[in-house]
Amino acid sequence: MTGATPIPVVLQPGGALIASANRALRERVLHRLNGRCRPVQQALGGADALAKLEKGDWQMLFLDRRLPDLDAEDVVAVIQRRFSRLQVIMLDSDEALTRNEDPPGSAVDIEPPATPRSTAASEPLPGMIGSTAVMQRVYRMVRLVAPRATAVLIAGATGTGKELIARALHSLSPRAAKPLVVVNCAAIPETLLESELFGYTRGAFTGAVQSQVGRIPAAHGGTLFLDEVSELPLGMQAKLLRFLEQKEVQRLGTSEVTRVDVRVVAASNVDLALRAARGEFRQDLFYRLAAFPIELPSLAERRADIVPLAEHFLACMAAAMQMPAPHLDPEALRVLESHAWKGNVRELQHVMERASILVENGDTVTAEHLYFSYPRNLIELGPARES
Repeated sequence: MTGATPIPVVLQPGGALIASANRALRERVLHRLNGRCRPVQQALGGADALAKLEKGDWQMLFLDRRLPDLDAEDVVAVIQRRFSRLQVIMLDSDEALTRNEDPPGSAVDIEPPATPRSTAASEPLPGMIGSTAVMQRVYRMVRLVAPRATAVLIAGATGTGKELIARALHSLSPRAAKPLVVVNCAAIPETLLESELFGYTRGAFTGAVQSQVGRIPAAHGGTLFLDEVSELPLGMQAKLLRFLEQKEVQRLGTSEVTRVDVRVVAASNVDLALRAARGEFRQDLFYRLAAFPIELPSLAERRADIVPLAEHFLACMAAAMQMPAPHLDPEALRVLESHAWKGNVRELQHVMERASILVENGDTVTAEHLYFSYPRNLIELGPARES
C-alpha cells in the first residue's frame, strides 16, 4: 500500500465498509462509490469495523489511517489473518480522494497512505514478561479495549497466557474493583453447567439442599472469563447466547429473572471461527464473543522473550525459598533458545522449576539441569534431553 501516485481500485461485486470517525471522509467515500457497491455500511472505529466484518460478506474495506480506538496497522493485521480475501483501501483523513471525478470504468482513485506513524513501545501488562514486537501489539490491543464493555475473544495455543490477558483486561478496566469470575468450561460436567453458571434455589433438584448464586450473577459489575469456551455443549451455548442478548439470568427452581451486568471475556485454544463454520459451535454466539479478537503468539514466535521469562521464573522461585537466584550459563541459554517449546510459556515455567530444584544450592543453572520430559529419576543428572 505504498507508492507516489494514486492507484485505481477496481470495485468488486459485494458490500463495502467504510471505517472512520471522520464524518466528512465517510460521506466523500459514499459519494464516490455512487451506489456501485451493495450494501455499504459505516463504522466509527477499528473495533466497530471488526465487529461488522464478522457479521457480513464484505468485499472491500475503506479504512482511515487515523482511527480513534485502534492502530490501523493492528486492524489490518487482524484482517489479514481472518478475512484474507477482503480488499483493504487505506485512507488519509486529511485528503483521501485525490480527484473530483471518477476515471472511466468502475474505478475510484484513492491516495496511498503516507508512511504509518510510529508508535511508542507498549509496557508489558500486569503479570506479563516480554518486549518483542508481537507482544507489544498484544499489550496495545489490550490497553485499547480494556476501558470498554466490548466482548473479547482471546485465541492462542495452550500455555500462551490467555488467563493472564483476561486478568489484565479486568485490572485495567473500570470494573477492576468488582469480581473477576473464572469459569473453565471444560472442567464442569455438562449436567452441572447450567446450575453452576446461572445458580439454583433450594430443592431445585435432588441434592440442592441450599440455594446457590451462579457464576454469572457472582460476576455482576465485573468480568466473566469463560476459559475453553469451545467446550461448551450446544444446548448450553443457546442459553449463554440468550443471556448475552437479554442480560438476564433465571436460576433453576424459580421463574424470577435477574438483571446482570458483566463484561464477557472468552478464551479458546482452537480455531473457534472454523468450528462455527463447521457447525460445531453456534455462529451467532461466536459473533457475540468475538467482537474484539486478540490472538496470542506461541513462544516460538517470540524467541527473544525466552531468556527474560526463564530468568523471571528462576527469580520468583528463588524468592519463594528466600535464596539468591541462580544464573544461566551460556550452554543453558543455547538449549533454552533452541528448544521448540510446544507447551509454550507454561512448559518453560515447568522446566525452570525443575532446574531450580536440581541446582540445589548452586549459583549456576547448566544444560544438565534442564529437563524437557519427566525421567524416572530426576536426581540422576544426565545430558539435557527433549521430549
